[in-house]
Amino acid sequence: MTAILLVGFALLALWPAYNLALVVFSAGDSATAAHRRRRDAIAPNGNEPLTFWIVVPALNEERVVGRTVSAALALTGPAGTRTRVLVVDDGSDDGTPDVLAGIDHPGLTVLRRDFPNARKGKGEALNAAFRTIRDLTLRYGEDPARVAVGVIDGDGRGSANILREVSRLMRDPSVGAVQTRVRIHNRDKVLGAVQDLEFAAIANASQLLRDAAGTVGLGGNGQFARLSSLMRLGDAPWSHCLVEDLELGLRMHLGGDRIRYTSIAHVKQQGLVDVRRLLRQRTRWAQGNLQCVSYLPRLVASRRIRNHALLEMLYYLLAPWMNAFGTAAVLSLWTVAMWRLLPGNGDTFMIHSWGQMGHVAAFWAAGMTAPGLIWALVHRVQLRDEKLSTLLLAALAYPFFLMLGLVSTWRAIGRQVGRRQTWAKTERLAEEPVAA
Repeated sequence: MTAILLVGFALLALWPAYNLALVVFSAGDSATAAHRRRRDAIAPNGNEPLTFWIVVPALNEERVVGRTVSAALALTGPAGTRTRVLVVDDGSDDGTPDVLAGIDHPGLTVLRRDFPNARKGKGEALNAAFRTIRDLTLRYGEDPARVAVGVIDGDGRGSANILREVSRLMRDPSVGAVQTRVRIHNRDKVLGAVQDLEFAAIANASQLLRDAAGTVGLGGNGQFARLSSLMRLGDAPWSHCLVEDLELGLRMHLGGDRIRYTSIAHVKQQGLVDVRRLLRQRTRWAQGNLQCVSYLPRLVASRRIRNHALLEMLYYLLAPWMNAFGTAAVLSLWTVAMWRLLPGNGDTFMIHSWGQMGHVAAFWAAGMTAPGLIWALVHRVQLRDEKLSTLLLAALAYPFFLMLGLVSTWRAIGRQVGRRQTWAKTERLAEEPVAA
């Protein structure tokens, strides 16, 4: 029992302690947000973007692309700037082309990709958009440093202030990219609510910590990069990695670009409310994270990455795998202990009665449940746009959500070992289109 308690206590103490540290940091950020916004509100100085390109990668997005494009076209930046939307129709064979053809707006450009160039991954679709934007920018004599390229997925909706926030942060010429907060808009289902708890509260606190450490990671939705920074990465800034956004962020850090995070602008996306689809999505993300581990030697060798930033990057690249193997080891101990408690299986191992087993299980359950409940309260206090009852239900489901993440990690390891890299696209839920 002693060994299991020690290992269990170490895991349970470190994980809630880390969550508690994030909560404290998030609370401090909320308390000082107004001051920091005033500090960062540098007067226009010739570094902020004049043109915002919003790229919408679309492969068979007929259910959502109409609303997404219309919402993107409606976004406005500071006075004197312009917004343009580029949709990459990556070989869609559903009604996506018809939906796009029905949107009559001078700010919309549709880039159609056909076979054999189409459907080579989201990274290649974004690279095609990048090259189009780069060529148009140079053709019309614009300064690439004053052009921002944002990515909003086919199910995404940017908040009304998103371009103004990006502009504010990009007044600093060292900032090469900005990542915005992510929200889930279909959180009427438990899985959707849990994902909103994850993105809007927990990931938000993690990104705020990374913003202070200088290690902000880019997400697929709501990322904005300065065109000049993308151009320094060559003809194809995005790669074939399954998490091309995370890898782009690592490449930008290695190149010396600063990435900022804002919690006061967001992009809303669909949450997956089907367990199988969610498991598939998280397995893909986990496999992409495993692919990015190859950047560790370059990060360690880089003189541009400070020691504290390196430690944080090592943590978020390696933590999923340490958690997976650590959990497997603890579960193995539990299995042996329970097996020995059954009659005829030899002497008891560490736990000597079912009563002791119950105490240890209760200790674990409390440690797994407490962080979710705390984050539910943080979500309620900071955002105030969801019922407390819904958040508490999401908090109680959060430990099972974490277990799904561990299963995803092990599936990803199996896929990576088996050299399986292909993935089917995540299917969207239908949404009503709106007029542009």
